[in-house]
Amino acid sequence: MKHIISVLVDNEAGVLSRVAGLFSARGFNIETLTVAPVGEGNESRMTIVTTGDESIVEQVTKQLHKLVPVIRVVDLTEGPHVSRELMLVKVAAEGEHRSEVLRIADIFRCRVVDATAGSFIIEVTGGSEKLDACLDLLRPLGLVEVVRTGRVAISRGARETGVAARTGSKTTGA
Repeated sequence: MKHIISVLVDNEAGVLSRVAGLFSARGFNIETLTVAPVGEGNESRMTIVTTGDESIVEQVTKQLHKLVPVIRVVDLTEGPHVSRELMLVKVAAEGEHRSEVLRIADIFRCRVVDATAGSFIIEVTGGSEKLDACLDLLRPLGLVEVVRTGRVAISRGARETGVAARTGSKTTGA
């Protein structure tokens, strides 16, 4: 089973290496990993997607808690959450293929972020399944390059997983 683990850490040199090393030393695979500063830049959030049964994920979270720069660890798959990925796709688009690429982009609610005489760069956001389905339709038209972020996730409802919970700040939804 896939698990999405949210890890709030102190934003300092070597933290990423230590977290990745913990997974590597125990033979656990990281499928995706995203990291970015949050709040005022003193802390960063890592969103880690890994595969394993409950006992493996429990072991990983316990080990993460033991790392000094780790502030908070939450397995987001235990409750309601929202997760998204970002993908940039460069597609060859000449002649009649141009309108087909634009039609597919419209169907998937993508944004064209760059256009040249021979290609488009399309921004796709959503769940992994949506990104995969979009790629499947664009592939026959001529994929030039694909870049994906991996998942980012946040819990739904009152459950807090980050900086606002530590500082007492209120969070608002969009």
